[in-house]
Amino acid sequence: MADGGAATLSFAKVPKGTTGSVAGVYGGYAVEYRYIEKGNYEDLSSGRVLYAHAGIPNFPVRLLYEIFLRSLEYGGKDRDLTVYDPCCGGGYLLTVLGFGFQDRISLLAGSDIDEKMVAFARRNTALLTRQGLEGRIRELEDLWDRYRKPSHAGALESASRLLEGLERDMPSVLFAADCTETLPDCPAADMIITDLPYGQLTSFRSGSEEPAGAMSDTLTAAAREGTVLAICMDKGQRFSGRMWERMEKRNVGKRRFEIHRFTGRGPAG
Repeated sequence: MADGGAATLSFAKVPKGTTGSVAGVYGGYAVEYRYIEKGNYEDLSSGRVLYAHAGIPNFPVRLLYEIFLRSLEYGGKDRDLTVYDPCCGGGYLLTVLGFGFQDRISLLAGSDIDEKMVAFARRNTALLTRQGLEGRIRELEDLWDRYRKPSHAGALESASRLLEGLERDMPSVLFAADCTETLPDCPAADMIITDLPYGQLTSFRSGSEEPAGAMSDTLTAAAREGTVLAICMDKGQRFSGRMWERMEKRNVGKRRFEIHRFTGRGPAG
């Protein structure tokens, strides 16, 4: 790929009735994966071991992992990463990334305009510590003892697998902030990755008329040389990356994925 050129994620419409193949399926579209093989990610389903809450959307784990690894192609490093989600909601994306990339991520950071969501995100990211995950197992054991539901038995099995695979405690920093205005407490990030609020489950509460565009300037406070930004948004949203160079983009169903690299400067001229 030429330096500075924009690549396009490769998607092809899946005929009705088609199930996942080598390519995989998301939103009725086939996704060509370069890094992540098809697998079972139910251990990371929201509401199984990870805490679920009204207004916290799911995100396909395999697709998230693929976007993460593709983003690393354009970053300054691929280890000892600080990963930041400026619209973290309940912390689902951060927690799933933490479990999947313990060898690459050293710090997780997240912010949300809603302080209640930040508190909830702390519960999820705490599962990336032995103490937090053992506490969750005790909760699931209590649910199993009381109700004997197969779902609780399955969640216990998932939690045990996650605990067995937990190599170390993953530190995290979570704080309340409007990512369209200021980010006073944000550490410098190697990767910024987020799923912008949209639709019926979530929406922007910012006073900005163009919140997705306003983020481009605000996020420079969390960026440094080599920072990459992976952003998922509704087709109607626009990220005006004045100091960001777009490297990949693609519409997928009603959504659009883009990967940008921080340049630290505005457009020439």
